[in-house]
Amino acid sequence: MNLKTILLGILFAALWASASAAAKIGLRSVEPLVLFQVRFLVAGIGMLAYSYFIHKDRLPQGKEWKELTIFGLLNVTLYLSFFVLGVSEVAAGIGSLSTATNPLFISILSAVWLGRKVKSSEWMAVILGMIGVGLACYPLIQNSYATPLGLLYMFLCMLSYSIGTIYYSNIDWKLSRTAINGWQVFLGGLLMLPLTFLMHKKPNNYDLIFYLSEFWLIVPVSVIAVNLWLYLLKVDAIKASFFLFLCPIFGFAYSYFLLDEPITYHTFLGTALVIVGLYVGQREKLSK
Repeated sequence: MNLKTILLGILFAALWASASAAAKIGLRSVEPLVLFQVRFLVAGIGMLAYSYFIHKDRLPQGKEWKELTIFGLLNVTLYLSFFVLGVSEVAAGIGSLSTATNPLFISILSAVWLGRKVKSSEWMAVILGMIGVGLACYPLIQNSYATPLGLLYMFLCMLSYSIGTIYYSNIDWKLSRTAINGWQVFLGGLLMLPLTFLMHKKPNNYDLIFYLSEFWLIVPVSVIAVNLWLYLLKVDAIKASFFLFLCPIFGFAYSYFLLDEPITYHTFLGTALVIVGLYVGQREKLSK
């Protein structure tokens, strides 16, 4: 990778890791699901408008509607619902640290899906990752910066995302990537509506904090970071995963400087174990 690609990879990690902090700030004004409901309906409509009016894509046909709906359910409705419910119960740094372990779960679930034996290095990677997250969470639970329910939500979030990724990779898509992303985000947002109404408990305050948080989640995270990731995958799909290692570091930095959440030696040690777990899990791919 050249210097330009490395700098863009660092920018991707910095923007992608900011989602947890931006969500925590937005939750000061509105309920958890409202924050992401607005984000994904707006982002979905925007992407579909680009797909059909500029990119001139065709509409989905037949079973493609079912495939897009299932993908949207897993990758948006369940993943983001659990994520935003989880991040409302845990420190923003833990949210970034937890989502960084997604590649570890994907490797295990993909092996089970394909009927292949799970390698010892993959089990080791998951164990190191889980120990790392647990170690980083330990003092935060004691000081009420994380709850067991929040950690359960984060686990379900990772599980849903991993299953969604495997489902996506096993479909022979005929639609463009732009159309797939637009429809899965829009349909996932629609499927989230009943949950948003069902879990409504208090008035929402649509103030400047809400709008700034939504803007950040939609533009720098959903648009810029995702496009940077697609660019990195196109340049070198294997080595692109190196930049995922940076996400927990950025996440805890935002958590400390923007939200005044504590960082202890547990944080550093837990993050180090997660990064080692990611390296162990990706080592064979990265060495090719």
